[in-house]
Amino acid sequence: MLTLLILILNLTPRVCPRMTVYIIADVEVTNEDWIPEYAKNVHDIVHKHGGKYLSRSANIKVLEGEPLPTTLIALLEFPTAEAAKAFANDSEYAPFGAARQAGSNSRFQLIDDTDVAGTIPYLIKG
Repeated sequence: MLTLLILILNLTPRVCPRMTVYIIADVEVTNEDWIPEYAKNVHDIVHKHGGKYLSRSANIKVLEGEPLPTTLIALLEFPTAEAAKAFANDSEYAPFGAARQAGSNSRFQLIDDTDVAGTIPYLIKG
């Protein structure tokens, strides 16, 4: 009976939507003055909103396509889109964000953990 229950649970499609989202920060540094304070302080603000850095790296290797002028990429994970937006709009983050924007060409993109094609079984079709 237990084996049958485990089999049923494993075959039952997951209907609970995942909530995890990611911020991809694509940054071309134009003036490095902002980096030490940003690096020292922003991770605490990220954590305050339930987020964490998965990577903050300048080791970028282009595997396909034309390289962009990116000098660092950060990948952050948050439990919800609301948490990610709360981080980005946090008044404590504002001076660090403004300094980053003044000293770089950067883009923050928010993505969820869905599969647009719906063919990856462990992701929800999105």
